[in-house]
Amino acid sequence: MRQHIGLIALVVHDYDEAIGFYRDQLGFELVEDTDMGGGKRWVVVRPMGAAETSLLLAKAADARQSATVGAQTGGRVFLFLNTDDFARDYAAFTARGVRFVREPVEEPYGMVAVFEDLYGNRWDLIQPRGD
Repeated sequence: MRQHIGLIALVVHDYDEAIGFYRDQLGFELVEDTDMGGGKRWVVVRPMGAAETSLLLAKAADARQSATVGAQTGGRVFLFLNTDDFARDYAAFTARGVRFVREPVEEPYGMVAVFEDLYGNRWDLIQPRGD
């Protein structure tokens, strides 16, 4: 049996501002943006070169969902963006205005820094040892 996680839903306030951040600041590709009617869209982004896991940008539909935007993991790191060149991506993200909340450090598992997306979700930018 072979399985993988295909999509991770990320609750956002606005489709277009979220697309702008992920495409323009992180350099992700917009895989799909389909109008589903009634103001709902199927919006999928993923890192350039990614093969399996993508993000489904899901617009909050009510007050309860809106309250989770930026806090889907209660302030912990939510997503882990692996890279094959930490220095390149750290420099590019910094130049594009991505806000790092923890500076780069060498950990036993690799080089890592923590940044926030446009809503405050925390991400690890990580180059695992051996990459």
